[in-house]
Amino acid sequence: MVTQSTVTIPRSVWYGWGDPARAKPLCAGGLEYLRATLGLQHVKATHPPVDFEDIALDPSALGEEVLGELRGICGAQHVSSERTERILHAGGKSTADLLRIRGGDALQAPDAVLFPGSAEEVRRVLELCVRRRLAVVAFGGGTSVVGGVEPLRGPFSGVVTLDMRRMDRLLHLDALSRTATFEAGIRGPAIESALEPLGFTLGHFPQSHQEASLGGYVATRSAGQASTGYGRSDDLVKAVHLETPAGPLDVGSPAPGTAAGPKLLDAVVGSEGTLGVITSATMLVQPLPEARSHGAWSFESFAAGAAALRRLRHEGVRGDMPHVCRLSDTDQTAATFKLGGPKTAAMARYLALRGQHTPALALFVWEGSKRETAARKRRSARILRAAGGIHVGPMPARAWERGRFSGPYLRDELLTRGVLVETLETAATWTRLEATYAAVRGAILDALAEGGGTGYVQAHISHVYPDGASLYFTFLAGLEQDGPAQNARVKKAASEAIVAAGATITHHHAVGTDHAPYMEAEIGALGIAVLAGIKETLDPSGIMNPGKLIPAAKIAAPTKEKP
Repeated sequence: MVTQSTVTIPRSVWYGWGDPARAKPLCAGGLEYLRATLGLQHVKATHPPVDFEDIALDPSALGEEVLGELRGICGAQHVSSERTERILHAGGKSTADLLRIRGGDALQAPDAVLFPGSAEEVRRVLELCVRRRLAVVAFGGGTSVVGGVEPLRGPFSGVVTLDMRRMDRLLHLDALSRTATFEAGIRGPAIESALEPLGFTLGHFPQSHQEASLGGYVATRSAGQASTGYGRSDDLVKAVHLETPAGPLDVGSPAPGTAAGPKLLDAVVGSEGTLGVITSATMLVQPLPEARSHGAWSFESFAAGAAALRRLRHEGVRGDMPHVCRLSDTDQTAATFKLGGPKTAAMARYLALRGQHTPALALFVWEGSKRETAARKRRSARILRAAGGIHVGPMPARAWERGRFSGPYLRDELLTRGVLVETLETAATWTRLEATYAAVRGAILDALAEGGGTGYVQAHISHVYPDGASLYFTFLAGLEQDGPAQNARVKKAASEAIVAAGATITHHHAVGTDHAPYMEAEIGALGIAVLAGIKETLDPSGIMNPGKLIPAAKIAAPTKEKP
């Protein structure tokens, strides 16, 4: 079975997120909430991006001879050194990326963008890049928010980006074993469109779903919004084909379990393009759910809500866990009630009458057969009620689901209105969760206050495990004159607080350039040496995605190659 994707990939806007046709303007209530919360005199559209023609871009470093060789591999129509493609591939979608490009800086754009159509073409491109000493960046949907697709040249004479969008096919479905093999460039909507007629779903829905690719999921160990039920991408991946400068590598086993030595698949999953280019992956899939049931419960505090989620995970039957399991802190809950209209305002009044004046709202979605979903929901309700929760019906969870992919579009408008907005995340054990939340929140607020303005932080738990949970923070503040420095200051303070708290530096955003300085604290000096050793084996010239994942100082100097 080979099924070509029929989903059209919309051209992403160069200065923001995704398809601008999907963006919705900020409502009047939202504007007023921002003014009151951030203490801003006005929130007007005073920070638009520069005109596209005014973006600074250096000439391509690649001569016609090299471009001709690349065209000979991929086809002339699939190799571009034109201004538009280079700017569109000049970085990812972090706030730092957008502030840079909106300000007119694309100086680190790749020298050329390639659109390979097969693993064989990728292999030949890598061979050429080793010989010509060109750095290589694999590019799926370009949704990295940690500098993961920055086209850094390092010590090389140029850098090319491999946009994988042409490799977007479902190659094979094993319905009995419930596995599916895809080319790595297929994006989230196309994955579901290919599986749905066959009665299956991958069940992986990160907020970047509409833009991100399967290769990106695997390369970053992403977690979807329903991962508490379906599992993270690293739970779902069975096998990967990787094209490396040292040659092709197949990792993973078709068997359901194996004791054949260390699991080499885990060296590739999460490798962020530093070892090679993922060209295909085999994933576990699930039958399409017959029913989806929504519910929301309110707790007197964020700590009480977290304790309820812990009880739900520990005391309930494993299969009873909701597929989506989200708990907002009191600040995020207050914003939800304030901006949600008359129904949520009435809900807030009702909870206040029940003694919850600053509640924390939890949202749940159960999936499966109608009968079993209803039974699981009832059993969960008993635990949540015993933990002090107040049932508030399905409406908040349904409203969240309708807007689950819209958050990044809101950031575009906020930046235009002079509001800094960024996200960061971590995960901690249940023992350390409350202290981690307080430390990171405090560090963000303190760093924002250094600029003299008022900051706002909200957080939520988005994934629940037997031993702990994730924490996802969003912060806002008036944009300072040097927005990138402001953002970097806050991110540094938060990252240091995460490390000091004994939490992970990243739960699902990956490492990229942002978190590489903290990797030694995460895995130790010897762990860094192990990663560098794997890279030396698969990428002896060091051309693959320089500057990401492994601290640059820990990587041996690249081997000299004759031009």
